Amino acid sequence: MSSFSLKFLTSSMHCHTSSNTTSAAASSHRSKSVRLRATPTTVPSAPSTARDNPPTAVHASRLEPRVEERGDYWVLKEKFREGINPQEKMKIEKEPMKLFMENGIEELVKLSMEEIDKEKSTKDDVDVRLKWLGLFHRRKHQYGRFMMRLKLPNGVTTSAQTRYLASVIRKYGKDGCADVTTRQNWQIRGVTLPDVPEILRGLQEVGLTSLQSGMDNVRNPVGNPLAGIDPDEIVDTRPYTNLLSQFITGNSRGNPAVTNLPRKWNVCVIGSHDLYEHPHINDLAYMPATKGGRFGFNLLVGGFFSPKRCEEAIPLDAWVPAEDVIAVCRAVLEAYRDLGTRGNRQKTRMMWLIDELGIEGFREEVAKRMPEEELERASPEDLVDKKWIRRDNLGVHPQKQEGLSFIGLHIPVGRVQADDMDELSRLSDEYGSGELRLTVEQNIIIPNIHNSRVGALLKEPLLQGRFSPEPALLMKGLVACTGNQFCGQAIIETKARALKVTEEVGRLVSLERPVRMHWTGCPNSCGQVQVADIGFMGCMTRDENGKACEGADVLVGGRIGSDSHLGEVYKKGVPCKDLVPLVVDILVQHFGAVPREREESDD
Repeated sequence: MSSFSLKFLTSSMHCHTSSNTTSAAASSHRSKSVRLRATPTTVPSAPSTARDNPPTAVHASRLEPRVEERGDYWVLKEKFREGINPQEKMKIEKEPMKLFMENGIEELVKLSMEEIDKEKSTKDDVDVRLKWLGLFHRRKHQYGRFMMRLKLPNGVTTSAQTRYLASVIRKYGKDGCADVTTRQNWQIRGVTLPDVPEILRGLQEVGLTSLQSGMDNVRNPVGNPLAGIDPDEIVDTRPYTNLLSQFITGNSRGNPAVTNLPRKWNVCVIGSHDLYEHPHINDLAYMPATKGGRFGFNLLVGGFFSPKRCEEAIPLDAWVPAEDVIAVCRAVLEAYRDLGTRGNRQKTRMMWLIDELGIEGFREEVAKRMPEEELERASPEDLVDKKWIRRDNLGVHPQKQEGLSFIGLHIPVGRVQADDMDELSRLSDEYGSGELRLTVEQNIIIPNIHNSRVGALLKEPLLQGRFSPEPALLMKGLVACTGNQFCGQAIIETKARALKVTEEVGRLVSLERPVRMHWTGCPNSCGQVQVADIGFMGCMTRDENGKACEGADVLVGGRIGSDSHLGEVYKKGVPCKDLVPLVVDILVQHFGAVPREREESDD
């Protein structure tokens, strides 16, 4: 297997950007570059239809970086602090990364929650700044309890890591559980503040980190869940997602060069024709393409969801060779960090900056921050088959390795308990190679199973029960965010309701193909309802008697794959108690479902 090397900067990240130009930053980047080695297996494509975004006239003063380096951290310049949002003010009052990089967490955990709440600074630490460590206080529904979000590049984890996380949540009894998220990672619940230092040390021992997984940071790098085992893969995405995660977190030591972004930022690397990674909803997506005999990636930028606006990513008209994956990630992040606005939080995602500068203007700013201060134009030699029919990765499938198979297990709405995690770990050890893969559909794959052992695995009680490799068609594509059971921003309960509605609908209609249904508790759309066949966005509404009740805006028509399309509102403010008949009607009218009473009478 041949190897290649990728260039990126050391974790100290000293990049002294001039207040009037970015060329100094570019030269600093070149002087600090190092090389890491990775070993891929194959080769990888890109949509080429750019949104109509003509060049925008931007005054030179607008291109002055709004942040500057002070010590080891990047802070907003004083001249740009007027009209900033409360979260930006918190970052100025106290650097969040100091809680990790300077062991501030050790002092914070000595305080009781009552003591913490007496001071604005420590209250802000607990409710906001700890999110830079991946810790989210559940003040509204679980006061004193935290959700911890892990970094898990490409969704790859081990049985040892999973057992450790199970041991953490088990001690919290009914308050402890875990979720597979829509970004291929784990979230664990029930954590109490005094336990955090010990948990962080335990994560380090098993090769995990929660660092920089919340607030104005880069989220978990998503890749092909079948990377390295898929007979039809374009490229093994694991080397790229691993290096991206190492760069983003400074090898789990902290990388303050990219922790003061205007908002959160998502990245994925495409490795299959199936586009399991959902490139069109990421701020940066690497689309495999060759150019002049070299392998690399075309780039999509700007995809995002928010309460006020949702946009698909658009082509940057740029191609980078494989060795520049980290360099261009850094360049895009720095352009966003330096120039993104920091006022209304609903207008600070990267696409708003792209709109302001124009796609070509944004491209120029990215190019300035590349090691050689240039970007190649996109390649027409993309490698994704745009007519590919997306494959189901649940059930048993042959691997590219002769004699081995993988099995995809349905995890109902992604929720697992400690005993489930231990049992999944046991199965991966006994039947596979001690590895588990998480998917953005909140399911889990066990790879590397000898074909002779597949039959025995299928008879295991866990697979005969909740975690079936062959769930009902409507269950296959069911996704749900946390909902108001734990999340303070969610308007409605999602996970239990999603299962209940789906089960009831399944009793009323039959289908010949899966229909992807996604639930999200609020307009932040962690459940990614816009890409679902049918999406449910939580809201408050009124029933037939005018009484306030939990409801949902229903979206229809989201598509994933090369012909991606965001769903559109079908009906607003539907009381949750009225969703079942509405979904039945949608399935019959738009998805070829047949009412079971008619099916039975036909028989």
